[in-house]
Parts: sequence; structure tokens; C-alpha cells
Amino acid sequence: LRPLLRFAAAHVPAPKHKETPLYVLCTAGMRLLPQRQQAAILEDLVQNIPLEFDFLFSKSHAEVISGKQEGVYAWIGINFVLGRFDHEDEEAAVVTVALGDQAESLVRKRTVGILDMGGASLQIAYEVPSSGAFSSPQQEEAAKSLLAEFNLGCDVQHSGHVYRVYVNTFLGFGGNFARQRYEELVLNQTHAHSRLHGQQTGLSAETPFLDPCLPVGLEDTVTRGERTLHMRGRGDWQACAKLLQPLLGGAPIDFSNSEFYGFSEFFYCTEDVLRLGGYYNAPTFTAAAQEYCSQRWEVLTKRFRGGLYSSHADEHRVKYQCFKSAWMYQVLHQGFHFPPDYPSLRTAQLVYDREVQWTLGAILYKTRFLPLR
Repeated sequence: LRPLLRFAAAHVPAPKHKETPLYVLCTAGMRLLPQRQQAAILEDLVQNIPLEFDFLFSKSHAEVISGKQEGVYAWIGINFVLGRFDHEDEEAAVVTVALGDQAESLVRKRTVGILDMGGASLQIAYEVPSSGAFSSPQQEEAAKSLLAEFNLGCDVQHSGHVYRVYVNTFLGFGGNFARQRYEELVLNQTHAHSRLHGQQTGLSAETPFLDPCLPVGLEDTVTRGERTLHMRGRGDWQACAKLLQPLLGGAPIDFSNSEFYGFSEFFYCTEDVLRLGGYYNAPTFTAAAQEYCSQRWEVLTKRFRGGLYSSHADEHRVKYQCFKSAWMYQVLHQGFHFPPDYPSLRTAQLVYDREVQWTLGAILYKTRFLPLR
């Protein structure tokens, strides 16, 4: 932490240190620790940071934030960068928002939702403009723990910037974890089937399990404990997709008046080898993914070594692109029920040529009521 604090101290003018708020917000790594360890680390920070740095810092400025808070901050960050909290643009798409007990509805700029898939987890965050989005009071009650309502106005009396955002994190639904779960399922089912029918499928390289989610001809092994499954790719994207059925809940999305950005795996799956990053088109993506999966492994590796893919693509991407593209498609259309003709999803790594981190949203939220000078 000290290098970060020194960086801040060097870039904030020294006379302004005492009036510059400092926040230390801890995420998943700290959430994994026992509560006692978390408290001890935070107490250590509160005691020791003021000994070396004179920023405006107190006990309330150091905390372990939840996954829900992290999602809210990410949502605030991207909508701020995109100017969705501004009032000036009269041609922008709008939504009608019902806030609390107000008799009249408010019309304002439409915000964007975010989809983010890492290696281990999947996250979604989007505004729910009104309670009318829910089909029943029971559905709204079930979603309450995942709804965050907050005011981004200049004070609590200004309700024009009160937002209600649905945030959910699905642990184990990231691209890498999904592949691991799939491999374990195939290993268990294949071994059980072979024992039951006296077959040798998957027990040796000569009789491999033909995996529809790997490129044609690619040989791979999966080992769990003392059991090993031999696999050979058969490159059938449609068959692969049918094997992957994510069950994801969520608040209803108004697909007729919404917009989403997809980050991390959503971008890598569309761009790194398929070169389709940007506005997402389901039929185009499906056709490209099927064509990629149907290619022989030696053809794909030749293309990779020839530099035909993105500079970000590595051999792991080339190997598992078939699986991950099928998983991404199923998460989007079967899990979250995005229509195949949904026109307003953009996959991206940068927004206006810069990476948008949740920390931007955090500082905007934490300082929203501070007077500007």
C-alpha cells in the first residue's frame, strides 16, 4: 500500500494533503479472510497511515466492501465516463423513472448496464427504473437484497439523481471455472458410463472422449485425483452450447429500452480471435464461433503463430475459445435471456481510450456531497 500512498502524495500538492480525503477500500482478497483478521488489518491501517501521510483519513475511511458495493461503483464509473448523469444532451435516449413515493415520474438520460465475466465469477449491474419492472410483489421482494438505491445528487434533497441498481455476482460462473466444472462433469459421466457398459471411452489416448467444445483434433487430458480422462476435440459449437445451461436469476430487463457494455471475457471472446469486438450481433458471432470451432487444431495454431489473432491472444485463448464462446453465448441468451436480436450490447476493454475501474465510481460516490471549490 505504501507505494500507492507515495504516488498520491507526490501528485497531490502538499498544501492540499490535509483537506484531501483518502479512502482505503478492500475487495475480494480481504473478504476471504476471517473477520478478526480483517479487523486487525484495518486497525493497523488506521493507526499507521497518519504516521507517514497527512491526508484526510479516519476510521470510517477504511473498510471491506461487498461484491454488491463493488458492482455499484463499477456501474457509477462507466456511466459517469459516458456522460449518462449529465443533463445537456437533449437527443440522448431517455427512461421514465418512478422514485419512492413521488406522485410524478421523472424523465432522464438512460443509463447503461454492465456485464463483466472474469475467470472465476460473473457480474451484472443495471438500473431498474421502477417497481413496475417486476411481474409481482413477490419477485420484487426476492430481488430486494440485490437492489441498491442511492443518491448521486449534490445533496439528499435533490432526487433527480436517485438511482436504483440491481447488482448480482455469480461465483463459479467465470470462463475458467465454468470450464473446470464442465471437465469434472464430463469426467464423472464418462467414467460412470464406461463402467456401466464395459467401455473404454476416455480411459486412453486411443479411445478418447470426443469433446465438442475443443477444436477438431486437439488432444487434451483432465486429471482429478487418481482419475484421468483423455479427450480429443470434435469442434461442434452447437453441440457444445447445448451442454452448457447456466441458470441465472435477476430483475427483469427492459430489452426494448436499455443498453449494456460487456467487459473482460465478453470482450476477449468476441475480439481476441474472432475480431468482432464492439457492437454485438448474435447471428454474426454464432457463425464466426462455429467456423472457428470447426477448424482443425493445426490450422488454428498456424494462424496463431502467423499473428492473425489479436496481440492479446495466447495459446490458452486459442485452445479454449470454442468452449468460452459457447459459454458466453449461453450466459447471455439462456442465463440472462437477452433476445438474439438485441441491438444494444457493446463489448469493450476501453471506454474513450481508457480503462474504467470501479475505483472511479467509488470516489465519485464517497465525495458526492462535498462542496466544490
